[in-house]
Amino acid sequence: MVQAANKIVTLEEFLKLPETQPSLEYIDGQIIEKPMPQGKHSTIQGELCPRINSVVKVQKMGWAFPELRCTFGGLSIVPDVAVFSWARLSIDENGDIANTFTIAPDWIIEILSPEQSHTKVTKKILHALNHGTQMGWLIDPDERFIAAYPAGRQPLPFENSDAVLPVPDFCVGLELTVGEIFGWLKVS
Repeated sequence: MVQAANKIVTLEEFLKLPETQPSLEYIDGQIIEKPMPQGKHSTIQGELCPRINSVVKVQKMGWAFPELRCTFGGLSIVPDVAVFSWARLSIDENGDIANTFTIAPDWIIEILSPEQSHTKVTKKILHALNHGTQMGWLIDPDERFIAAYPAGRQPLPFENSDAVLPVPDFCVGLELTVGEIFGWLKVS
């Protein structure tokens, strides 16, 4: 992550800035630029949202969003994938998905990019868990490793391709394995 500015700004000032590509995040009074996704990151993110939504959105249990700004607990972050249970979706006055989400996702998924710090990404997951998130995942494509962070429990490590990953309780019927996720990276 590249720090975009050394000047400390307020969350309100940050939220008035125009959206950028790559996204900016507001963490501890600092504006931090997210790294541009590379091939492995983009592939996993691109496959993961429709795979989750094929079960949870179809059955109106939840909805997975790529790169959705979530502002809560004094931070404004853009998780690689933010999943909200159906009951907690932000809805506008027309009954459409709102543009602004001011609550923690029920499930936060971060995909590590080569230049990202494990520590900084883990801090975002822990912040979300401290604000009501049920489950966090940290996916490391280069190490073929996934850490699951169930709320209120120890992190769980997953490397075996047959391992079924834990998902939040509202995702009934969703089953993902380590092998499936990293299998998306294979060209042949």
